[in-house]
Amino acid sequence: MQNFTFYSPTFFTFGKDAENQAGSLVKRFGGTRVLIHYGGGSAVRSGLIGRVQASLHAEGIPYVTLGGVQPNPRSGLVYEGIDLCRKEKVDFILAVGGGSAIDSSKAIAAGTIYDGDFWDFYSGKHIEKALPVGTVLTIAAAGSEGSPDSVITKEEGMFKRGASGDAIRPKFSILNPALTQTLPPYQTAAGITDIMAHLYERYLTNTKEVEVTDRLIEALLLTMIHEGPRVIADPDNYEARANIMWAGMMAHNNACGVGRSQDWNSHNIEHELSALYDCAHGAGLAVTLPAVFTYVMNHDVMRFAQVAVRVWGCQMDFAHPEVTAREGIEKLRAFFTSIGMPKNFAELGAKEEDIPTLVKALCRGDGRQGTIYGFVPLNEDDCTKIYQLMINP
Repeated sequence: MQNFTFYSPTFFTFGKDAENQAGSLVKRFGGTRVLIHYGGGSAVRSGLIGRVQASLHAEGIPYVTLGGVQPNPRSGLVYEGIDLCRKEKVDFILAVGGGSAIDSSKAIAAGTIYDGDFWDFYSGKHIEKALPVGTVLTIAAAGSEGSPDSVITKEEGMFKRGASGDAIRPKFSILNPALTQTLPPYQTAAGITDIMAHLYERYLTNTKEVEVTDRLIEALLLTMIHEGPRVIADPDNYEARANIMWAGMMAHNNACGVGRSQDWNSHNIEHELSALYDCAHGAGLAVTLPAVFTYVMNHDVMRFAQVAVRVWGCQMDFAHPEVTAREGIEKLRAFFTSIGMPKNFAELGAKEEDIPTLVKALCRGDGRQGTIYGFVPLNEDDCTKIYQLMINP
């Protein structure tokens, strides 16, 4: 296990009607003038924004609002939010929604008090300072409610890139599983896939002797395998929703990733799909993960065989561990399909003729030098072959 530091100070309020505490929590964490940042009209129509506004009003806290966050959140709205926060002298940002609203809020929080272009942080600059952020979560997926990470799509060039820093970990996050009960099944399934991807990205490590975090990841994967089908079959199953929501946070606050190298090449490869086609991130990952794993499996076949046995119930073939490893990958693919996720380029809406465009953006776009790094370094030829594996898996 590697040396590490781990600081995860987010205050969580979990349960039914928890969103009514938003105002008191903003006050507790020093907010005096708030930006409520959210996505589409459903948050308004459902009454959620109204309840959040009422809680702020009850505490005497003024606020301004900015809606319109899209899936795969865009840089243009971030710039608009930064200008609004500076004009209105906002000192606290409250994200209401899923990972897109939270990631956009984090970008605004960092950019508002930064003299340069906020995109500097998405081009490699570490975030050291930001306005405080709180969240009211409506989708269990991205884990941004507990993480130091944010992903934004730059509209000029459509580059989807991430930024990180403990300064953008939310001060508090409100998690009410009931708020996810109205999600369409496809969106729920995409969230489940994203959570599992966050776990696999940490599981693929070149660090030896990391049994504690291996076992944590395996337990959370088993939770998703159990609860995923239950919630797809019964969207109103509060307990299944609750387990998935907490697993989503645990998957990405990095409690499962400390002391070990991590991968993230699958996320990088998928980001180009959702940037170009505007597909759901989780749906893109359902197609991407099995292709990447198939391509890199022989780098450490026993790691793939281990998760196949411990999580997917495969029998270990010690003479031919690659058989066990491959079986585990196929069971993962079958699970994604069983909950309604796409399995190939065509079902995702991607096109084979776009592969050169995807590879160029992935490996050369926005300052990259031809290779992406993770569990295995991947050059342009490698990435081309991985995208090709997604055509007819």
